[in-house]
Amino acid sequence: MPSEKVLELKKQQVADLKTRLDGACAGVLVDYRGISVADDTQLRKELREAGVTYTVSKNTLLHLAFAGTPYEALDGVLEGTTALATSTDDYVAAARILGKFADKSDSFNLKGGFIDDEVIDLAKLQSLAKLPSREVLLATVLSAFNAPMAAFARVIQAVVDKGGEAPAAEEAAPAAEEAAPAAEEAAAPAAEEAAAPAAEETPAE
Repeated sequence: MPSEKVLELKKQQVADLKTRLDGACAGVLVDYRGISVADDTQLRKELREAGVTYTVSKNTLLHLAFAGTPYEALDGVLEGTTALATSTDDYVAAARILGKFADKSDSFNLKGGFIDDEVIDLAKLQSLAKLPSREVLLATVLSAFNAPMAAFARVIQAVVDKGGEAPAAEEAAPAAEEAAPAAEEAAAPAAEEAAAPAAEETPAE
């Protein structure tokens, strides 16, 4: 029978997990079997630099932490080895980094995840993993900000299709060409409004 000290330790661990889940905007569960010490060190470093908290957790403790929360649906994946990665302000980082690692491994696999208190299935998690980093996405958004909505959507889709890489110049060119007429159209009314008062204020000779 577990001692009172052990039980108190487990209660504290569960409480800490609940607090961590409450403060997370996104989380990912993985099966980390077969990972080498060197790979684990590199993975943890990359996650840490992205602001992601990553810990190996016992399934029993996760089960207790999930109880009575929106994450109870994740109980079904609590088998084998389990590690939990959570982020407080980046919806993509954990899935992107862990997904990239899982693609190169035969035994390291994504198990499930959540976004804003909503459990997502493996298919959605894998789609999330293909999104670019916040920096790449922001740069793409800024570069296509003045483009028409359809062109903007195509630029974003190009980034996703290329696994987070910015589209090549020739791919971005159509969006830029569509953006130019839109900018000219938006500028014309402003120019006309500015010219009208000036004409009225100029005294006739």
